[in-house]
Amino acid sequence: MQPDLSGATWHKSSLSGNGASCVEVAITEEVVAVRDTKNRAGGMLMFRPDEWEAFIGGVRLGEFDL
Repeated sequence: MQPDLSGATWHKSSLSGNGASCVEVAITEEVVAVRDTKNRAGGMLMFRPDEWEAFIGGVRLGEFDL
């Protein structure tokens, strides 16, 4: 079942400035949704909150640095 994101607030990183090559994130109790700012109607990725926390934790620890 698809969560209702019609009232969700989408956020873009302040570090992205006015760039068009960004992603936006909406966080609800049920899901964290991520979409492309260039194609907002093109679909989104959805994660459980615990999955998103694990991802953010990995980013902070540098697990994805090249």
